[in-house]
Amino acid sequence: MTLRLILIVAVFATFHGYSQDYNIAMPVSKSDLELSTYDKDSTANALVIYDYGNSFVDDKTFWLRVQNQQKIKILRTEGIKRGQFEIKLYKGKSSKERIKNIRGTTYNLENGKIVKTELTKGAIFEEENENYTLVKFVLPNVKVGSIITVSYETQSRFMSKYQPWYFQGTDPVLYSEYNTSIPGNYQYHTKLVGSIPLDTHDISLEKNCIVIGNGGKTDCSISKYVMKDIPAYRDEDFTTTALNYMSRVEYEMSVFNAFDGRVDKYTKTWKDADNELKTDADFGRQLSKKSLVRNILPDSIISISDKLTKAKAIYNFVLNNYKWNRKSERYDVSVKTLIKDNVGSVFEINLLLENLLSNEDFSVFPILMSTRGNGFATTVYPVLTDFNYVILKTTIDNKSYYLDATDNYLSFGELPFRTLNQYGRLIDFKEGSSWEDIIINEYSTRRHRVDLSSYKDEQFTGKILSTLTGYHSHSSIQQFNDNSESYLERKTNKFTDIIIKNHDVLNHADSNFNEELDIVIEPELIGNKIYLNPFIIKFFESNPFKLQERTYPIDFGYKDIYNYSFKINLNEDLKVIDLPEPVNYRLPNNSGSLLFNTELINNELVLYFKVKFDLPIYVPEYYPYLKLFMDKVVELQNNTVITLEKL
Repeated sequence: MTLRLILIVAVFATFHGYSQDYNIAMPVSKSDLELSTYDKDSTANALVIYDYGNSFVDDKTFWLRVQNQQKIKILRTEGIKRGQFEIKLYKGKSSKERIKNIRGTTYNLENGKIVKTELTKGAIFEEENENYTLVKFVLPNVKVGSIITVSYETQSRFMSKYQPWYFQGTDPVLYSEYNTSIPGNYQYHTKLVGSIPLDTHDISLEKNCIVIGNGGKTDCSISKYVMKDIPAYRDEDFTTTALNYMSRVEYEMSVFNAFDGRVDKYTKTWKDADNELKTDADFGRQLSKKSLVRNILPDSIISISDKLTKAKAIYNFVLNNYKWNRKSERYDVSVKTLIKDNVGSVFEINLLLENLLSNEDFSVFPILMSTRGNGFATTVYPVLTDFNYVILKTTIDNKSYYLDATDNYLSFGELPFRTLNQYGRLIDFKEGSSWEDIIINEYSTRRHRVDLSSYKDEQFTGKILSTLTGYHSHSSIQQFNDNSESYLERKTNKFTDIIIKNHDVLNHADSNFNEELDIVIEPELIGNKIYLNPFIIKFFESNPFKLQERTYPIDFGYKDIYNYSFKINLNEDLKVIDLPEPVNYRLPNNSGSLLFNTELINNELVLYFKVKFDLPIYVPEYYPYLKLFMDKVVELQNNTVITLEKL
């Protein structure tokens, strides 16, 4: 599987030094308070100096006890909110979680002396909700420069999910340590999420850690996880959800072996999951039901002999006759109700398409997906609740197509952007399900051709021909189809430096959008010199990459090409005085390129500009190169000047 989230149980042995200026422990020193910056992240609002967790099962009550300690430095005004804490305690039918020993202290340096302000019991509040209790408290006297320390213990009888631990958060962390003690009769799948390696992962065994009265006993698996110098996770453009990449360790119960010999299995195999899906009323029992769709398609479609033409006709029939209600979960699915009401969920619409295609003897398989906003589906073992979407795969004349009939602006074989989340689970009840990489090979393009044909009365006149394909075309097609007048108004307001005399949309279907504008430009004049920025249309107004460090991939979702050409007919009226230098710049491993060139051809000035991203996803190691790359792109667009002279 390509570039997908790696969920592994392994030992990472890598060393990262962390700042020795701060005291990496709970005690607060004067030097902690005197320091006012964090050199590795000058934009940090706060710095977590020390983050410690210890989880174990009490050998008398058999409750899961989780001890937490944190020490945080407040660096900016925005970081003062780190003094606000909310802890969620879940309620079950017969038990509820509880919290003990809440302690908090704020440390400030006043007149060269350390002043401590303690959290009082009266400042701790509980807010009751149906399924949980929310414990809230705010530490006193927190300000820029403060150090705050907090400790508490939660206790729970809910062992089906052992306490997870987040090493990474929205502020940088100097040191994070998590210790676990798991009795041998509890077996968990352990997932390390994120790309940051552990500095320490020690494993040992404690014999007879829990002993019960009737002679039952078990050993405990002891683990120690440590990460150091963890950068803040900050959202930036071109990514999916933070849950895909924020570094943490999670647990999913697999088997519980009771002391009386009972064995409870929680985690399924994929064979178990396939069997469950096959008999599921919301999935398997909605597939390949010929009786449901026998008389739906018109004869004009049924009689088509060419397989691809017929498949496209069936796809468009569903697209044009059934509307998506914006619901996507696999819940309360009924293809029969969709046929009756003509409105339904993703599962209902795409499973109707599956029925229609399979009824016409197409080979078609559903693929369960987790959308970009929902996070990656777990690959180590089946978690069916991870999936919130379904698409189809069909093969015609040895070529595979992915289908989704929920969006009128998609063409046959094209998936909505929300589904471009790297992989899904292809469901084949005969051969068994398997992971399917969702790879978009085609480039989506944005192309603008500016042609200035004459210069008269201190104005250029000409045309702009714009062509958008693939994913770049969807929003323009939708906006134009929804309201063409509003689309033109937005277009006019967007181009403040030009006058639009006429506007024609030449094509707005099948993931192609073509428009032509007749324009007038009034350039900057100084004496008889004309100074002109040729980039009337800019692909990027500013660099989208602004972080000092990014620990998660740059996920465009698809491959991109941005083309821009600019031509001026000089006629007998103008002469070129100064032209910019050409640029030819490439990303590492030829994974992207920037080309910029100008030349004079037959009394015409021609400029060519092309930005190309050859990967849909770039691993974090590319980030500094992409950041520099985009600096060059933005610099060229914003600061290129052509100097002409009037004759």
